[in-house]
Amino acid sequence: MKMDIDEQVLYLMRGTEYGDDDLKQAMADELRQRLIEARNEGRALRVYCGYDPTRSDLHLGHTITMRKLRQFQELGHEVTFLIGTYTSLIGDPSDQNKLRPQLTPEEVEFNAQTYAQQAYKILDRKKTKIRYNAEWLSKLTFADLINLSSNFTIQQFITRENFKLRWEKGDAVFLHETFYAIMQGYDAYSLRTDVQVGGTDQLFNILTAARKVMTFLGEKPNIAIIMGILPGTDGEVRMSKSLGNHIPIMAPADDMYGKVMSIPDKAMGNYFRLVTRWPEEEIEAIETQLSDGRLHPRDAKMKLAREIVEIFHDPESAQNAEKSFVSVFQKHDLPADIPEYALQPGQSVLDVLEGAGMIKSRSEGRRLIEQNGVRLDGEVLDDPNQPFPHPGILQAGKRRFTRVS
Repeated sequence: MKMDIDEQVLYLMRGTEYGDDDLKQAMADELRQRLIEARNEGRALRVYCGYDPTRSDLHLGHTITMRKLRQFQELGHEVTFLIGTYTSLIGDPSDQNKLRPQLTPEEVEFNAQTYAQQAYKILDRKKTKIRYNAEWLSKLTFADLINLSSNFTIQQFITRENFKLRWEKGDAVFLHETFYAIMQGYDAYSLRTDVQVGGTDQLFNILTAARKVMTFLGEKPNIAIIMGILPGTDGEVRMSKSLGNHIPIMAPADDMYGKVMSIPDKAMGNYFRLVTRWPEEEIEAIETQLSDGRLHPRDAKMKLAREIVEIFHDPESAQNAEKSFVSVFQKHDLPADIPEYALQPGQSVLDVLEGAGMIKSRSEGRRLIEQNGVRLDGEVLDDPNQPFPHPGILQAGKRRFTRVS
């Protein structure tokens, strides 16, 4: 893709979100200057984003920054997909109102192996460098950490919203949590990056910590490309596997399509802009048709679901997923290949949901039942502990069916 420098800046800043127009302009100006310098030096920009393997699968929320990395690749820049094999031992506290559970090295290693392959769903395999930050962070000495920490004050951390809320509630804020931003700053220095991509939850880590560490260690501070946060399928809070509102990028086509169809209408605009390949002009046209009643929200959402499934699967899979969805959920037909489960004596409703593999945990099953999301032959089951009434078609949520015999 050939663009002059001004066109590159416009393209790469599209979709960014800083919460401050002056800050956004400052980053755009720095990006323009760095592009000019790189061109004069005859090199590409060095760009990265880090992903902590706290879970074994990536979801749509992760792909927002990955898609921005892909745009840099399209323009010929050098992209590193950094897997936080060392930072994930702490866990990023940026989006948390409580301490993250610490993972074992074995858990981190397992998750990291899956991330590397999933990255290529978005990124160009031939143009992507995969790195692991244990390469350099594991070699830092205590003296190194003291030296890096001298750039920060306790006040800088305590005034961060998530730490401040915990502090005011009397909840513990552990010292090791403050190391995370410093470690991320050292990642940027070790990679000698020009640009770091991240979500709005990373503003402090990139704009304060990384730039401060790089300057302290004698490097030009990297430029922050900050992207918006994708809400989960509830349309309220950020997409997260721990909250159960996520859409895995490795999900089967039918499941992915159905989960997109479950998002509230109010969240569609965010999904249009953050997850699809559509240009802004097409998105604005869709929103205009929605507002004046020419386009039904259901039809817009079906278009969105097709687009997302095509990205991670292919057009044929998207078409088949749509046919299946229409058959099951609009015409109230049942899928042809419903799995079967043999009812055991004395089992409760919750026992069957768990035994049939329809829920990931008993707590998820209780939530579904409380929300009237569990039905047997169309009748709502509202007591998780009641003996399972009788054989029939058990439905959990909108897409999971089991024939209980």
